[in-house]
Amino acid sequence: MVAEDDTKQAELVRRYLEHEGHAVMVVEDGRAALEEVRHREPDLLVLDVMMPRADGLDVVRILRAESREVPVLMLTARSTEDDLLLGLDLGADDYMTKPFSPRELVARIRTLLRRNRRSAAPVPAPAPVPVPVPVPISLPAPALVEDDQALSVGTLRVDLVRHEVSVGGSPVVCTPGEFRILAAMAAEPDRVFTRQQLLARLHGFDTYISSRTVDVHVMNLRKKIERAPRRPVRLLTVFGVGYKLTDPAKGARRASS
Repeated sequence: MVAEDDTKQAELVRRYLEHEGHAVMVVEDGRAALEEVRHREPDLLVLDVMMPRADGLDVVRILRAESREVPVLMLTARSTEDDLLLGLDLGADDYMTKPFSPRELVARIRTLLRRNRRSAAPVPAPAPVPVPVPVPISLPAPALVEDDQALSVGTLRVDLVRHEVSVGGSPVVCTPGEFRILAAMAAEPDRVFTRQQLLARLHGFDTYISSRTVDVHVMNLRKKIERAPRRPVRLLTVFGVGYKLTDPAKGARRASS
């Protein structure tokens, strides 16, 4: 579905997507977008930010509040960092600033659809684990699974089963993109990830996605997991290479010794 109040722009996007074999529905304002998504949820929503009746940011906020997981690619004439952070923080999956290349838009949509199909694929049930008899003391199976699937870096905890993040026991609300970045980095603490490697976690190997998307996610994450986002101690920049996730207590111990 394309939500765009500029008729010429909407028609251009529709033609390119139909040429790719997609069935495309076009709406011209935010309220119509909400009504149509609720009525027949599309595989993906291309959403303009500046629209009448309800803007794109409000649409994303409402859809995520209703736990609707439709992938959203936002189109915006705004290019300031705060605007981009807000869109991603509300739950948008990607963004493009106007003017944009229709071919690049189609490529990004293709990537989001492919990623969404992978994440929606059913996960095979694990094989039953034989339980020895007698078992005088045993832990319940769910607790074992949770422990195996929880990653900790210092007081930062990433629960892969519940899809939850916490710092020092306090919950941190993350978008799907932010969670994927944290999960990848928490699995290998202190490893330096390049932007391209983190992009692969976000969107798969696709050259059309800008590495700027990773920078925006990282800046947004720092606002959530760092006490002083401008002086990070957990999610660090390795200049000229990329980013790494580390336990700040280790750095403090090395400094004191």
